Amino acid sequence: MDYKILLMIFATVFIAELGDKTQLATLLFAADKEVNKWTVFVGASLALIATSAIGVLAGSFISDHISAKHLHYIAGVGFILIGGWTLIKA
Repeated sequence: MDYKILLMIFATVFIAELGDKTQLATLLFAADKEVNKWTVFVGASLALIATSAIGVLAGSFISDHISAKHLHYIAGVGFILIGGWTLIKA
């Protein structure tokens, strides 16, 4: 296992997830006094694992058909479009 890559991926996803709507939704579920906090933690963790698995599988499939260079351009344009759309909607 390449620990440098592992740490980079962990840091990137960790920073990206801080304060996003998923974390806020988890916070709201945990704020309910009648809900077991371990249930919230396990449910949120399983959801993140499942979405990450989908991302890895999709990335593996797509990389078989599109070069990494083109994927970076597509991702960059996608982020710019999402950012623009977010600014327009704000």
